[in-house]
Amino acid sequence: MANDFFIDRMATPIGELIVIADGDGKLRTVDWTDHEARMKHLLDRYYGKGRYTLTPRRDPGGLTSAMRRYFKGEIGVLKDLAVATAGTPFQESVWKALRRIKDGSTISYAELARRIGKPKAVRAAGLANGQNPISIVVPCHRVIGSDGSLTGYGGGLERKQWLLAHEGVRHE
Repeated sequence: MANDFFIDRMATPIGELIVIADGDGKLRTVDWTDHEARMKHLLDRYYGKGRYTLTPRRDPGGLTSAMRRYFKGEIGVLKDLAVATAGTPFQESVWKALRRIKDGSTISYAELARRIGKPKAVRAAGLANGQNPISIVVPCHRVIGSDGSLTGYGGGLERKQWLLAHEGVRHE
């Protein structure tokens, strides 16, 4: 049985964003157009190659409108958006922990591992963070190095820096 998803695209100050929702209006993935191949690879992994459809639809589930509000400065609009992911139980625990990071703040990978009750699983938490299919809404950009440095972000470090500054986090 195929998953029927709806796809929309929107301009942002840091590039075109892809928003994919299911028929219930739950967000399935958000990624940058210049990383569309990676996004489709993750969709294939999580839902099965050829086992989902992507049908263009304007503002599916009101999610594109919510993302526009975020980019206009309503940072808190993201916390109540319904999401649905298809990761492993470990990945799901990491992604849920990411959603609990307060707006305008950051945590380290070590803190992320501690928050899921696996303090020695720092690398595994980092890998799960990097495979998060719902960029921005599941705020993987809020995870930084233990020394406060900005570390990898699938959308690029420039975007990570912009997102953090947009949310009120200052980095040098």
